[in-house]
Amino acid sequence: MTSLQSFKEYHVPKIEQQLSEQILSIKAPVVLKEAMNYSLSAGGKRVRPLFLLAVLDLLKVNHRDAWTVGATIEMVHTYSLIHDDLPSMDNDDFRRGKLTNHKVYGEAIAILAGDGLLTYSFGVLARLQEVNAENKLELIHLLSRAAGAEGMVGGQVLDIESERKKVTVEELETIHINKTGALLSFSIEAGAILAQADYITRKALTDFGFHIGLAFQIQDDILDIEGTTEELGKTAGKDVASEKNTYPALLTLNGAKEKRDWHYDQAILSLRQISEEPGLIDELAAYIVNRNK
Repeated sequence: MTSLQSFKEYHVPKIEQQLSEQILSIKAPVVLKEAMNYSLSAGGKRVRPLFLLAVLDLLKVNHRDAWTVGATIEMVHTYSLIHDDLPSMDNDDFRRGKLTNHKVYGEAIAILAGDGLLTYSFGVLARLQEVNAENKLELIHLLSRAAGAEGMVGGQVLDIESERKKVTVEELETIHINKTGALLSFSIEAGAILAQADYITRKALTDFGFHIGLAFQIQDDILDIEGTTEELGKTAGKDVASEKNTYPALLTLNGAKEKRDWHYDQAILSLRQISEEPGLIDELAAYIVNRNK
């Protein structure tokens, strides 16, 4: 069986190549393209497109458009990071170990770079060559839902509103299902769409995406306490300093770790409905939950 490291070494350069080619093909002002590319090329683990590819590996399907779809997911994710870092949002100076977009290009260009990445991603999906019209429409529909008011944007609003009050664990879960989990879940479901998976398989993968998305976010909250700025590539300890609602704040650090592990276990149980043998997707799930431990 291919190792996760080999899997990443094979696929990540192809994702990077797609991102570079897509940005080069855009007819836009030079400074806008530079700002878009600055954040896109800043690194990152490319976890979301890797999950899409891991689903295809699980279902034993090769698809020529997989890297392109993965690139669109990374565009949307990067747009959200650019906007999250703005002074009116999280007001961060560093992202992935580099100055944030607005620190380099100014707030106006940073906002427009994010807008450019978000909107361009849908055009890329519309131009896919190896996906039938019905599946293209479903990908566009589900990505718009994951990225918009019913997903990331709505979750961000709930997160902002929660800063003025203490929330319950259930309310915090709702925030993160939308703010962080929606795009990760889309990545997994997109793999199922490209593979033309049946209903039972898609349901199991949807459950997997739900639980692994929450485990991923809980680990992020834990790392804000246990990680360093150098390890995280962004300011460590900021959630604690700003008294943000996080899983450790509501459940204690040990309670948050127990909650993370429970969601991880549920995610793996969902995969066992598809295959009794652990695969690359299991390794990828373990990697994101155990990162920086």
